[in-house]
Amino acid sequence: MSGLRAAGGVAKRSAKKVAKGFSGIEFHKSKGQHILKNPLVVQSIVDKSGLKSTDVVLEIGPGTGNLTMKLLEKAKRVVAVELDPRMVLELQRRVAGTPHSASLQIIHGDVMKVDLPYFDVCVANIPYQISSPLTFKLLSHRPAFRAAVIMYQHEFAMRLVARPGDPLYSRLTVNTQLLSRVHHLLKVGKNNFRPPPKVDSSVVRIEPRNPPPPINFLEWDGLIRLCFGRKNKTLSALFRQSTTLHQLEENYLLSNALAKAAQPRRKKRGRASEEFKQKVLGVLQGGGFSDWRAAKLSQDEFLALLAAFNRAGIHFV
Repeated sequence: MSGLRAAGGVAKRSAKKVAKGFSGIEFHKSKGQHILKNPLVVQSIVDKSGLKSTDVVLEIGPGTGNLTMKLLEKAKRVVAVELDPRMVLELQRRVAGTPHSASLQIIHGDVMKVDLPYFDVCVANIPYQISSPLTFKLLSHRPAFRAAVIMYQHEFAMRLVARPGDPLYSRLTVNTQLLSRVHHLLKVGKNNFRPPPKVDSSVVRIEPRNPPPPINFLEWDGLIRLCFGRKNKTLSALFRQSTTLHQLEENYLLSNALAKAAQPRRKKRGRASEEFKQKVLGVLQGGGFSDWRAAKLSQDEFLALLAAFNRAGIHFV
């Protein structure tokens, strides 16, 4: 009996060693550590990145360096941002004594907190829990980079590339596509990772619009957030809601010096005045926007809607 228990213990230890990977490092799913192990997928990502020999590449979450080593073969320099000190040591070990050791710069820190250096292309298999904030951090980076080739959770990737009318078309879609051109490159099954995540992944190419559109992004996002709060409602029905109108009128009064004098005369707190309600509905009717629904509007249509409100002195910040 004791022999059976001993044999079982050996089997469990062996299985655990396999789960840790060739380097003996244990990966933490809770930290988004899913290491891409399939060399064919790694090579495909590098090929689709369109790297030049003069490029500086930013890699986020390099892990044990499977993708890093391939990037070093193609680019002038790789800047790898890694939070886990164990992975930093593994990266240093892998490049030590190789021709690429001088071409790798490692930034040990949280990518959401560090200042990113200049780079031409970003190539990354990122922790999925930071997908949205990281995407917009990259898109706000200056000077603008040429492209980012990023591994996302499959559904998140599909939201990035969705078109008007698609079920996954969302505020994320519209904001990302305002600032960039987005293309789906390839789907990657969960078994290509160690340890495997619970969902499939996809690689997306993001090309920032340079120069970016000449609008106030905070105001744009204010409009988009409001519209996608009830994306299948008509704009007329959406903007008739008392809470929506009230907030818009508060912004209007604060931004319009002539209208401030009317603020003390309002009798019902939390409700917009009838005059302002008619002003908003007039913008929608005058521009032919009343029957539009956010779920089906294009970038140009949202821009036209924002411009019409702005001409009437109505803002979303």
